[in-house]
Amino acid sequence: MSVNKEVKRITTHILQEMKARGEKISMLTAYDYSMAAIVDEAGTDIILVGDSASNVMAGHETTLPITLDQMIYHASSVVRAAKRALVTVDLPFGSYQGNSKEALNSAIRIMKEAGAHSVKIEGGVEIGESVSRILTAGIPVMGHLGLTPQSIYKFGTYTVRAKQESEAQKLREDALKLQELGCFAIVLEKIPAALAKQVSESLSIPTIGIGAGRYCDGQVLVIHDMLGINKEFKPRFLRQYADLYDIMNGAIKNYIGDVKSKSFPNEKEQY
Repeated sequence: MSVNKEVKRITTHILQEMKARGEKISMLTAYDYSMAAIVDEAGTDIILVGDSASNVMAGHETTLPITLDQMIYHASSVVRAAKRALVTVDLPFGSYQGNSKEALNSAIRIMKEAGAHSVKIEGGVEIGESVSRILTAGIPVMGHLGLTPQSIYKFGTYTVRAKQESEAQKLREDALKLQELGCFAIVLEKIPAALAKQVSESLSIPTIGIGAGRYCDGQVLVIHDMLGINKEFKPRFLRQYADLYDIMNGAIKNYIGDVKSKSFPNEKEQY
């Protein structure tokens, strides 16, 4: 009789221990059941149900249009597949800014309706009240500093953030504030590697980098980017681990060819 070995779920506590012993944390996005099952089974520590779904799943130019209902739909699909990874879900634009009560309600809906394990929220001291309120309800919060894509129209560009000392200093202070409030980790997006190193060393909670260099406690990429499904997006920080666009395109062309030439289905492929 084969014994079903219990898969140990990654928790915020385990992530803290990983940072303490210097073990790097792997994080990838997923937005649907099938992809999440592969990402989870491969051993990814955190699955982020990112509002990047707005771009890669829905074809929007920015992350702004995606709704809370849509995020819950994607998150519930991912949660059903994740046996080991900690699932964290982005609070979408408009579901938390400027109103901590609304932020709490949004976070509760994500936890309750999707079964997620934590939420991610963009911003520093200005969203402190929302972070506190969500944490008070016992919901783990991951912070997000640096390039915060929901603020794209404020920045006007997706270039590297915090190159100026004033912005770098605010980021350092924001990171310490988010830790003090009780966040379990912070994503650092597109900031200079030296600054990410300073921030990571100043915190006891893990930092997860994207375009923030090697000194963060973990790394995150969008799954469609690192698998080469998304051909258009090739920033400097992206390492592409496969070229699925060409593989899938070739397979589909072969299928079409076989249908047109009447070689599919053959006699063995019919009843």
